[in-house]
Amino acid sequence: MYALLAEAFTYPRPGLLERLEGEAQSLPRGPAQKAFARFLEKIKKLSPEAWEELYTATLDMNPKLVPYIGYVVWGDSYRRGDFMAALKRAMEEAGVDLAGELPDHLVPVLRYLDRSPTPMKELLEVLEPALVRIKKDLEAFDRQNPYLHLVEALLVSLPKAERRKA
Repeated sequence: MYALLAEAFTYPRPGLLERLEGEAQSLPRGPAQKAFARFLEKIKKLSPEAWEELYTATLDMNPKLVPYIGYVVWGDSYRRGDFMAALKRAMEEAGVDLAGELPDHLVPVLRYLDRSPTPMKELLEVLEPALVRIKKDLEAFDRQNPYLHLVEALLVSLPKAERRKA
């Protein structure tokens, strides 16, 4: 699920929708699959250009909506810097390519979670609270935004051992 969500949070490109639809077929039934299906349903209604604009407006250009876990939790602080340094080392050990992003960006974080059988404890401690904050900020920005469904799918796909009341 994490690898699929990582792909869904990347910039739209030719063939991405078809790839997401194909991989979604193998998801186990449940709340995460339903939320992901709602995302796909809304994205399918958009032209490729409109999807690109939505992505940019939602995840790139909106200063209140940042897909950086460390920033959401600590802002621009030394604490975030320490977290990113440790996360980068963990990602390198797991063979995760940052693809030009900072280590606390949601896409490499999801790829790391997909590859690591024992993810970094500190990441697991801050992930859900960060996602809850991202979801709240996204709801305030646009309650109809399809990316809300991706955040929801991610939240419900976290193993119960990683969940904390937020």
